[in-house]
Amino acid sequence: MSAFYREKVLSVQHWTDTLFSFRATRDTGFRFQNGQFAMIGLEVDGRPLLRAYSMASANHEEELEFFSIKVQDGPLTSKLQKIREGDTILVGRKATGTLITDNLIPGKRLMLLSTGTGLAPFASLIKDPEVYDRYDQILLVHGCRQVSELAYGEELVAKLRDDELFGPLLSEKLSYYPTVTREPFRNRGRITDLITSNQLFTDLHQGPLDIETDRIMMCGSPAMLEELKQLFETRGFKEGSGNTPGHFVIEKAFVER
Repeated sequence: MSAFYREKVLSVQHWTDTLFSFRATRDTGFRFQNGQFAMIGLEVDGRPLLRAYSMASANHEEELEFFSIKVQDGPLTSKLQKIREGDTILVGRKATGTLITDNLIPGKRLMLLSTGTGLAPFASLIKDPEVYDRYDQILLVHGCRQVSELAYGEELVAKLRDDELFGPLLSEKLSYYPTVTREPFRNRGRITDLITSNQLFTDLHQGPLDIETDRIMMCGSPAMLEELKQLFETRGFKEGSGNTPGHFVIEKAFVER
């Protein structure tokens, strides 16, 4: 158990029957880059029960925040969804992940494409002043099935727009595009289709996909990631990694359990 920090739960918010977020204390020794994830979980019968979770808090914040799905028979989330203020969670001492800006070739527009709780690493990244220094435009896309599942992201962006530091940055550079697939909403459709049809860019009054200027980060369901990877690769985009920066990066450590 020495591989983990023991952190105290500070607050829990249930957004829907299937989504919740929680904040916890942060050990001063825990370091991470915005966009990374760590193994977190609970001690069950004296042993750690863990899953990979992206930090939804930024690395300059004193507390940790996580955004999670609820799976009723999931080994971890069936228990984690019941945590309350004052409970203890385990946080792995080492953060890692591919969704960091150094893994991308320099560009002008950063597209953050997410579904469901795949929004979490981008919640961290849009609170990073350096990201706004690197890019002229940041496009945050969040796809869900139902409108209610957008609540976490909508509140996140609204709070940042009211923030003294980030408000001016967001108004100048961030475009937020929530979309749903199964209910009426101002934006409808799957992210892949919205990009292929150029509807996404038309709605935002922006130019179409451009390999010269666009850099992309993706986090979400495995099916969405595979579709988008194929879409970008057929247009000449190359996947980046810690060894070789590219046009796009994917986070594969997605929590579904």
